[in-house]
Amino acid sequence: MEAIIALAGNPNSGKTTLFNELTGARQHVGNYPGVTVEKKQGIYSDNENKFYIVDLPGTYSLTAYSLEEVVTRDFLINEKPRMVVNIVDASNLERNLYLTLQFMEMGIPVCMALNMVDVAKARGIEIDIEKLSDVLGVPIIPTVARNGKGKKELMKMVARMVDHEQSVPLKLSYGNDIDTVLIDLEKRIGAEKFLTDTYPARWVALKYLEKDDHVIKQGRGASHVLSEKIEQIVKSVSDHLKESLDTYPEAMIADYRYGYINALLKKGIVKFHQDRNRFQTSDQIDQIVTNRFIGPVIMMAVLVGLYKFTFTYSEIPVFWLENFFGWLGGFVDQHLSDGLLKSLVVSGIIDGVGGVLGFTPLIMFMFFGIAILEDSGYLARVAYMLDRIFRMFGLHGSSVMAFIVSGGIAGGCAVPGVMAARTLKSPRERLATLLTVPFMNCGAKLPVFVLLVATFFPENETMLMMTITLISWLGALLAAKLLRLTIVKGESTPFVMELPPYRMPIIKGVLIHTWERTWQYLKKAGTVILGISILLWAMMTFPGLPKSASLEFEQKRHALISEVPDTVSEMLTHVPEDAEMSKAAQSLNAALMSIDAEEAEAGLRHSIAGRFGVTLERFTAWAGFDWRTNIALVGGFAAKEVIVSTLGTAYSLGDVDPEDVASLSETLRKDPSWRPLVALSLIIFTIFYAPCFVAVVCISRESGSWRWGAFSMVFNTILAFTLAVVVFQAGSFFGN
Repeated sequence: MEAIIALAGNPNSGKTTLFNELTGARQHVGNYPGVTVEKKQGIYSDNENKFYIVDLPGTYSLTAYSLEEVVTRDFLINEKPRMVVNIVDASNLERNLYLTLQFMEMGIPVCMALNMVDVAKARGIEIDIEKLSDVLGVPIIPTVARNGKGKKELMKMVARMVDHEQSVPLKLSYGNDIDTVLIDLEKRIGAEKFLTDTYPARWVALKYLEKDDHVIKQGRGASHVLSEKIEQIVKSVSDHLKESLDTYPEAMIADYRYGYINALLKKGIVKFHQDRNRFQTSDQIDQIVTNRFIGPVIMMAVLVGLYKFTFTYSEIPVFWLENFFGWLGGFVDQHLSDGLLKSLVVSGIIDGVGGVLGFTPLIMFMFFGIAILEDSGYLARVAYMLDRIFRMFGLHGSSVMAFIVSGGIAGGCAVPGVMAARTLKSPRERLATLLTVPFMNCGAKLPVFVLLVATFFPENETMLMMTITLISWLGALLAAKLLRLTIVKGESTPFVMELPPYRMPIIKGVLIHTWERTWQYLKKAGTVILGISILLWAMMTFPGLPKSASLEFEQKRHALISEVPDTVSEMLTHVPEDAEMSKAAQSLNAALMSIDAEEAEAGLRHSIAGRFGVTLERFTAWAGFDWRTNIALVGGFAAKEVIVSTLGTAYSLGDVDPEDVASLSETLRKDPSWRPLVALSLIIFTIFYAPCFVAVVCISRESGSWRWGAFSMVFNTILAFTLAVVVFQAGSFFGN
C-alpha cells in the first residue's frame, strides 16, 4: 500500500523529531511552491506499506493568521493526504487539542500520536488514553519521539485506518448568538455551493466568523455578491457581541473550543498525582539559566564554549582538507600542460572552490553545536532573555529567533532568518527585522572570518570570534533603532513565547540536523560558488596582456639569461631533479621567477576584474583594501563564501609556483599589503555589507517591494564601508 501521510502539530510538540525517526536519511528539504516556507518530505516503509510522509510547518491553529498556517491548511485541502498524524504534547494536552479539534471540524481523517508521555509521567500527569480516544473518536497511540518508542505501533494504526472513509466533520456549539448565525450561514453556503467543492459549508461559515482573510479572499473571487452578504451578517453579529458581551466572534469561538476541551478533560481523562504549582525540573533550571544577572553570563559562557569546541576539534580535519587540496593542485599542475585549461582547473576550481570546501569540517562542527543547543531547548531561553534588550531598540522579542537563525550564533543563514520574521504581526517590526538580520554572522561569512582570524590572530581565535559575534549583534540593534526612529516608526507590540521543556538531545536527530545544514553548504559550494568562481576566473584571466607587454617580459628574461654562461642557464632545464644547482643557477632561477610573478600580476591587473579592482582602489584604500580584495568583495555580493574562493584564485593567478605556498592563509601572511589591521577592517566590512543576492530576493518578497531589497544593499554597504574606514584610519593613526 502506498499513501501520502501528513504530520501536523504545534511547535515544540516533537513533530520533526518523530519525522526524523520515521524517515531517517530518506528525506529531502525544499520549499512549497510559490512561498518560502520549508517543506520536508520523507519515506517510511515496512514489509507491506510505503508511506510518503510530509512534515507540515508547526502551527497552533488552522485560521490563516500566518503563512505557516496557510501552507498547512492548503496542503491538507489541495493535496488531500490519506491521513493526518496529529502529534500532541501529552504534557500540554489542553493547548495541543485546540489544533486537533480544528482538524476534526474540517472532517480530515486523524490519527493522534500522543507524544512525550514520558515527560507527562515525570510531571505527575496520568492520561486515560483509551477514554480520550473514545470521547474524541480518533485512534491514539502513545509515543516518545526522542527514542522512537511507539513509532511502529503508530504506523500500524495508520495502515489500518488509511482506507477508512472521510471522517464526519465535528460540530461544536459556540453559544446561541454564534450558533444561530452559523446555522443560517451554513444553509446559504450549502444552497449556493459556495466554496463547498473545497471546504465543508459549516467550516466556511466559521472562517468568515473568524475573519480569515485567506478564505474571505477566495470567497470574493468565487461570488462577490454572496461573500459581501455573508460579511454583512458577520459584521452585524460582531457589533451585537461587542455591545452585549464586549467580545468578538473569533474570541468567542476560541473560548468555546477551549471550554469543550476543559469539559472533556474533566471526565477523568487527566489526573494529576503531584502539586501542579510546584516547580518542575525545567522551571527550576530556568530560575538560574534565565536569571536577569546570571543568565547573560551563562549565555556568554555557552557561546565561548561553542566557539572553543568548534575551533579545537575542527583544526585537524581542516588541516587535512587544506593539504589535500594543496596536493591536488600540485598534482594537476604537474600533469596538465600550461594553458587556459590548467589555469581554469588549478586557479579557478581547485584554489577557488577548494578554499571554501576546506572549511567544511569547521562549518559541520559549528552546526553540530548549534543543533545540540536548539534540540535541548536552550535557544528558546536565549530569545526569552534577549527580549528586554530587543524592545529597547524598537524590535519585538520574536525577532530574536530570526536573528539566531540568521547567524546570531555563527553558522546560520540570512535566508531562513528573513523568512522567520514573518511570525511578527507588526509590519514595522517585521520590516526592521528583515533589514537587520543580514548583519548576523551567517555560515557564508564564517569562512572569511576563520581565514582572517586564523591567519592574523592565531593566539586569540575564540575571543575574537566572540567579539565578532557581539559586534554583529550591537551593529544590528543600533541599525534597527535608527530605522525605527526614522523610516519605520511605530509602537512596539507585546511579546509572548512558549518555553519548551529542556530535553536531552538525541544523537540521531542532532546528526540529521547537522548533515542537512552541512549538505546545504556543500551543495552551495558545488553549484553557486563553482559557477561564480569560474566566472570570476574568466574575468581575472581575460583579455590577457597585450603582445607588447608580454614581449617586454620575454626580453627581460633573455637579457638575464644572456648575462650568465651557457652552463649556468642549462642547469635550469637539463640537470636531473635530484641534482643540486650552483649558486649562480639558483640566483638566475629566482630572478626568472620574479619576472614571471611580475608578468602574472600584470596580467591580473590588466584583466576585466583587475581593472575594476584597481579603479575602486582609489576609494577602498581608505579602508586598507587593495585591488585584489576589491575583486573578492564584488564577488561576495553574490555569495559571501566567494570572498575566500576569489582571494584564492587571485593569489593563485599571481603566483608562479603554487607548491611554494602552503595555503591561502600563508600567502596572505607573507604578502606585504596585508597586516592585522587590514584583516580587522575587512572583518568589519564583511559583517555589515550588502546581503547575498538570494537574501536580497527574500527581503524583497517578504517586504512586498523590491525597493527594500535595494535599500538593504545600499544602506548596508555604505554603513560597512564607513565603519571599515573608521577602523583602518583610527588604527593607522594610533600606529597599528
